[in-house]
Amino acid sequence: MKIALIGYGKMGKAIEEIALGRGHSIVLRISSQNQQDNTIVNIQKVDAAIEFTNPESAFLNIQRCLEAGVPVVSGSTGWLSRLKEIEALCENNQGAFLYASNFSVGVNIFYELNRKLAALMASQPDYTVRITEIHHTHKKDAPSGTAIALAEQVMEKIQRKKNWVNHISDNLDELEILSERIDPVPGTHRIEYNSDIDSIEIIHTAHNRKGFATGAVLAAEFLAGKKGVYQMKDVLGI
Repeated sequence: MKIALIGYGKMGKAIEEIALGRGHSIVLRISSQNQQDNTIVNIQKVDAAIEFTNPESAFLNIQRCLEAGVPVVSGSTGWLSRLKEIEALCENNQGAFLYASNFSVGVNIFYELNRKLAALMASQPDYTVRITEIHHTHKKDAPSGTAIALAEQVMEKIQRKKNWVNHISDNLDELEILSERIDPVPGTHRIEYNSDIDSIEIIHTAHNRKGFATGAVLAAEFLAGKKGVYQMKDVLGI
């Protein structure tokens, strides 16, 4: 499979290593140094695009891929207020699109654990719930997209929590997400339930970027020959 990497930073290079190891070829690499190559004509030369950039450019990058008729996988965070627009564009162009806040196989299993635990805790008002996320200092957004996804899953099950906030809060309607930036942590996410009697917590700790990169390549492979909007749970058969 011929792949375009839109975003060629540390994550892009990690994805390249995995993709090459799985027998794919990288025929287009887009970074801040060669934006002039980020064109529909060039993108049409590939079988799939993997997009890891930033909130400012992600939407246009994904739009360009869909207009080029190329399946696109995106892991960029911070732009999701426009996700519905991309989903509509995908449908209108009969394209294929997959977004994930985290492509790690382990994290997506962790998502399912989070949903199950939140459902069990929904009838236990004596427990408070808090999410903590730790990443390296180069991560631009806070809270992380993964932490937001975890918070939304918790709020879906524990409906006394109405919204999340990125600070300590005494408001019982708010779900705390606490963000720390410490090098060289690739990513740690913790969900804690605390009462006067005991505590329950689940933790996912990434040791390196390999899990994210592998999941992104698996997603690109999955999209081949498909149309529609998908999630990592579709890729993993969860």
